[in-house]
Amino acid sequence: MGCFTYEIDTTSAIPPAKLFKAFVLDADNLIPKVAPQAIKACETVEGNGGPGTIKKITFGEIWHIRSSQFKYVKHRIDEVDHANFSYGYSVIEGDALSDTLKKISYEIKIVASPDGGSVLKNTSKYHTKGDSRSRRSRLRLVKKRPQDSSRLLRATSWHTLKNTTKA
Repeated sequence: MGCFTYEIDTTSAIPPAKLFKAFVLDADNLIPKVAPQAIKACETVEGNGGPGTIKKITFGEIWHIRSSQFKYVKHRIDEVDHANFSYGYSVIEGDALSDTLKKISYEIKIVASPDGGSVLKNTSKYHTKGDSRSRRSRLRLVKKRPQDSSRLLRATSWHTLKNTTKA
């Protein structure tokens, strides 16, 4: 088994506490509203939202086209740290894993940026099955997921900014 790590940082004008609430804590409700073409539905299958909770994410039409017909994933929440604005989860079932990957682990950390906004640091770890070298082409496609996550962050930030300025 091998492991590939991919990191991406994305900036937002939203302060860390507000972004953590929107992008992590309220994501199940907010993201299907602001980006239904990417995420069709989020549902809790088991648990109360803390570590050990299992969630099912059903992808929208855009994700089907961009990610070779991925329809859904189930992920397990590994960590929720409200004080440090960090969140960890692992994809444990679904189309994205197929015969190539054992699991995908994500670590999200939101930190303050000098301009009063945030930097979302996303680390993805792809745990492969068998000979990882023969599977690199499949992994290139799967590695696009953090970039898609940054697109969801932009939609979430825009929605949060829009609703903040109305109040």
